[in-house]
Amino acid sequence: MELYALFSLNPTILLGLASAFISLAVLAVLFGVYKERRFREVRVRLDEMNQSYRGDYQETGQTLNFMERVLRPFGRNLLARLGRMTPSGNLIILRQQLRMAGNPANLAVIDFLGIKMLAAVATAILTAIYLISMRGMAGGQAIFFALAGGIVGLYLPNFWLSSRIRQRQTQIARALPDALDMLTTMVDAGLGFDIALIRLSERWDNPLTHELDRAVHEMRMGVRRMEALRNLANRVDVPELRTFIAVLIQADQLGISISNILHVQSEQIRQLRRQKVEEKAATMPLKMLPIIAFFIFPALFAVLLGPSIPGVLKAFGG
Repeated sequence: MELYALFSLNPTILLGLASAFISLAVLAVLFGVYKERRFREVRVRLDEMNQSYRGDYQETGQTLNFMERVLRPFGRNLLARLGRMTPSGNLIILRQQLRMAGNPANLAVIDFLGIKMLAAVATAILTAIYLISMRGMAGGQAIFFALAGGIVGLYLPNFWLSSRIRQRQTQIARALPDALDMLTTMVDAGLGFDIALIRLSERWDNPLTHELDRAVHEMRMGVRRMEALRNLANRVDVPELRTFIAVLIQADQLGISISNILHVQSEQIRQLRRQKVEEKAATMPLKMLPIIAFFIFPALFAVLLGPSIPGVLKAFGG
């Protein structure tokens, strides 16, 4: 009763309360309209993105051939399943070897193990088919030789991977002196060592620049420069590059100028390369000796002694 009397006596309070309620209602409606508008904008954007993804997928499905859409995913799935059947004790070694080979065909460890299993099974089957159908060998003997062929096929991918590693290490060792000369020139011109690495990886295209580009990306991601270079040495495992990176790390710890280190290392690696070439040239006579003994000497004897052979035979025969 007291509140009713107060409101009846003070219409200003009633007007203020009504204005406040109306203002709150208007604000609530405006807030709801704003939220609904934002929701509609987000929904429209999501619909546009879904349509663009569908369009990209349809375009991709139209451009990809049967091998890209069916055979390659099926092959990778088969290799992964076969790879899971192999022992996992040598996974770390295989991962390191794949890094040293430059990750050929973007093969993972499980894919390479699957290739090994597939090569073993295929070699065993082909050996058994050949021995039974072509040679007429008995079943027990054919199975024995098929198992031996499967063991050989199991290690064939390892031989291929080892050859890829040696080939890549040779390419890196050959490109290292020229790369050091270029780095020395750029650092002397005023560029920083990191910028010189970037410029070198942009201008040249070889396994060494690929590894340098990867090291630069690691440094951009927050890895310290010397740690990135140490990872580079572990990935490549080339003695000359490992020695150069070790010298760089010591120079960074001792505060020695990188320019002086580059000059000294460039000259040393050039000299080491010259010594290796001279060493290979010194071994050439030994490598040529079997060729001379089995191919050149018989032809020389035939030319020199051939005309006298009939006279010798006639003399001894008479």
